[in-house]
Amino acid sequence: MRSRLFLSAFLLVLTGYCVLQSCKPRTKTPVIGLLMDKFNVERWSKDTTFFIENVKKLGGEVICKVANGDANLQLSQAKELIDKKVDILVILPVDLKKAADIVALANKTAIGVISYDRLIQEAYIDYYISFDNVKVGELQAEYIENRLQKGNIALIGGASSDQNSFYLQCGQKGFLQPYIERGDIKVVYDKMVSDWTFEEGYKAAIECLKNNKVDAIIAGNDLLARGAIKALEEKGLSGKVLVAGQDADSQACENIIKGLQTMSVYKSIEDIAAKAAQMAMDMARGNPINYATYTVNNGFKLVPSVLITPTTVNKGNIGLEINMAKK
Repeated sequence: MRSRLFLSAFLLVLTGYCVLQSCKPRTKTPVIGLLMDKFNVERWSKDTTFFIENVKKLGGEVICKVANGDANLQLSQAKELIDKKVDILVILPVDLKKAADIVALANKTAIGVISYDRLIQEAYIDYYISFDNVKVGELQAEYIENRLQKGNIALIGGASSDQNSFYLQCGQKGFLQPYIERGDIKVVYDKMVSDWTFEEGYKAAIECLKNNKVDAIIAGNDLLARGAIKALEEKGLSGKVLVAGQDADSQACENIIKGLQTMSVYKSIEDIAAKAAQMAMDMARGNPINYATYTVNNGFKLVPSVLITPTTVNKGNIGLEINMAKK
C-alpha cells in the first residue's frame, strides 16, 4: 500500500514538473535580415562585418544579402528573407523610393524595418540610423573656409538619388552662405553626381576645371575626392587646391598625410553598426527603444532616428581624432 502511495505521489510530482517546464517560454534566437547595397566603398564591408559581429554578441543571427547596386535584385532578396520569416529587416537601400516596396511587404508580415544610413522615402519604416549628415557638410565647409578665407569653391555633391547628398549640401551651403553674401567665397561649380564613385568625381572635376579657377573642392565623399585629385594631378594642381571629403577611409588618410587631400570627416562605423545591431535585437525581443531621440521626415512619417556625431580629420589630428571617436 505504501509503495503504491509513493508511486502515485512521484508520478504527480513528475507530471507537475513537466507541465511547469512546458509553460516556460522558449527562447527563440532572433534572426535579423541585412540587405546591403554594394561594396564599392571600403566602409560598407566594414559596416557588414561589425553589424554581424554585434548581433552575434547579443545572441542573434544574421542573414546578409548584397544587391550589387541592383534595386530589383534587392527587392527579390527581401522577398526571400521575408519568406524565411526573419524577425527584423535592416536595409541599406539601393534606391530610396523603390525600397518602399520592400517596406510594404515587411509591413504586411509584421516584420520591423530599420533604414540603415540612407533614409527610405515614403514608407512606414520603424527606425532610421545614420550620421548627422548636415553636420558632416558643415564640418567640411567650415574647415575649408577657415583654411581658404577667400576664394573660389567647387561643390561636387554626392549621388542625386541619395537623400544624404541633400543633407550634406544643406550643411555646406548653410555654413558658406554668410561668406558668399559678403563676397569672400564664390561657388563656381555646384553639381551632384549619379553615383558615389571615383569615376564620377573625376568626370565632375574635369568639367569644373575646364572653365573655372578653383581654390578648393568639397566632395561628397572620399571616393569622389580621389577622382577630383586625379583630375587636379592631370592639370598640375595636385596639392595646390584644397580638397575635402568624408568617410576618412584608409586611402583618404594616406592622401591627407601626403598633402593631396586637405581633410575628411570620420564617421565611426563601429558605432553605427553596434547601435543598429542593438536596435534590431531590441525590436526582435520587444524591448523599448528610448535612444532614438531624433525624428526625420521621410515623406510619410516622422521616423524615430539615431544620428551619430561625425568628427573632422586633418593632417594634424589624423590618428588622435579617429582613436578618440572610437572610444
